[in-house]
Amino acid sequence: MTPRRPLGLAALTWTVFVAGAVHALAAAPPADASPGEGPEVRPPARGAYAVVVSEATRADAAWQAVCDALVAKYDGRLVTWAKDVREGREPLAGLRPNYACFVTRPEECGGAFVVKTHRLTRRLDADPYTDCLWGIVTGYDAADALRIAQLKEPLVLRKVLSGTSGGKVGPFDAGVVFNEGKAGKMRVKKKGGDWQDQDGPKDSTKAIVDFFNDEKPDCFITSGHATEHDWQIGYSYKDGQLRCKDGQLFGLDTQKQKHAIRSPNPKVHLPVGNCLIGRVPGPDCMVTALIHSAGVVQMFGYIVPTWYGKGGWGIQDLYLDQPGRFTLAEAFFANTQAMLHAIRTRFPDVAAKDIRAYDLRRVARETGVTDRDALGLLWDRDTVAFYGDPALDVRPERGDLAWTQRLTVTGRRHALALSCRRAGTWPKQPVLAFLPHRIDAASVKITEGEDLHPVVTDDFLMVPLAGDFAAGDTVRVVFTAARAK
Repeated sequence: MTPRRPLGLAALTWTVFVAGAVHALAAAPPADASPGEGPEVRPPARGAYAVVVSEATRADAAWQAVCDALVAKYDGRLVTWAKDVREGREPLAGLRPNYACFVTRPEECGGAFVVKTHRLTRRLDADPYTDCLWGIVTGYDAADALRIAQLKEPLVLRKVLSGTSGGKVGPFDAGVVFNEGKAGKMRVKKKGGDWQDQDGPKDSTKAIVDFFNDEKPDCFITSGHATEHDWQIGYSYKDGQLRCKDGQLFGLDTQKQKHAIRSPNPKVHLPVGNCLIGRVPGPDCMVTALIHSAGVVQMFGYIVPTWYGKGGWGIQDLYLDQPGRFTLAEAFFANTQAMLHAIRTRFPDVAAKDIRAYDLRRVARETGVTDRDALGLLWDRDTVAFYGDPALDVRPERGDLAWTQRLTVTGRRHALALSCRRAGTWPKQPVLAFLPHRIDAASVKITEGEDLHPVVTDDFLMVPLAGDFAAGDTVRVVFTAARAK
């Protein structure tokens, strides 16, 4: 719908591979960066990347090749589990990776797996926040997963196909928007031009499929009704569907005509308001078909019905309102931390509660939570999956950002400076900056900006700002901390 324990190591084997010297991958400064801004600080992948896989999946030679490709690409470490992914907690806590990639066959990564992974990755240390950027690499078959694992070059998003008028299409050079609320209404942008309203077909199924196949978009945005097996194109009127079968994504129009999607160029899918589309019940589902026949290399998606919306729309807000600042994996991570922060600061009495079964009436009864925001944040916190290599650099081109942010480190001193380029309002999510290395969180001492209530973890700094700002306004947070041993 559209809304706006730790286990012992007895059963665990894990292996560490090191294929060379550990070093950081530095992003080049954006072409339109203001003087002195520099690139955003991001944690390195090489030497700080864990590949997490079940023993059964690793025993399959085709899937082992996926793990090998990721280990080689990032000088990664391999962690295996026997019966439950939570067995990986101890070795992951020891490795303290900046990235964790969970390589899974589609039979393994259902809804329960996603919930466990969310909870696992925020229980690697003492703080309540997520301790690494993570993603699930899967596919209809191992060849799909290997194709994703072997991608190395950054993907810059320039052309969008949106099936929702709620999609934020400002950062894109070209594309098309089909209005899910008004039959036959669409917007089109040619490269170098502006968005123009146009009349389109009442049944937009074939037009969407043709844009996939002929125009090769690199970003696909959807909302509205969906399940694990389909996306219903029209929200408030009758239209066709995108469906899947045996790894093939296709359009089924209102006359029951099928239109195959063959669009292999790498792309991302942002199903910002779709129910269930991120759930993988097995090989035959939307996630695997999007990867197999539509070229999707990264996507997120709800594994449950969505009604509150922060888990999906919040990612889009970070990713496309601040174009180029975050990769998609970073936007997913930052949005999750924003939800965790909101629960802890607004509803501390329920912050430690875990939902056991995602039935809304049962959740309200078992948790005793009646506040809509508290219930919505708990509902969304662990129910959005991220698929793809979490260290792959995928983002729109750098846009006209409302503020610059630069983190500088000199010895133990860490300083985050925000400088406003134009008047505006701080986003609903806190501002987040990654630290270039892990710190000893117990040694943190804030020396400037304590009144802003910053959150400093061992690998990121988060500042919850509110209200309006004017061009030229500056914000600074300074703290000292020792580097983690």
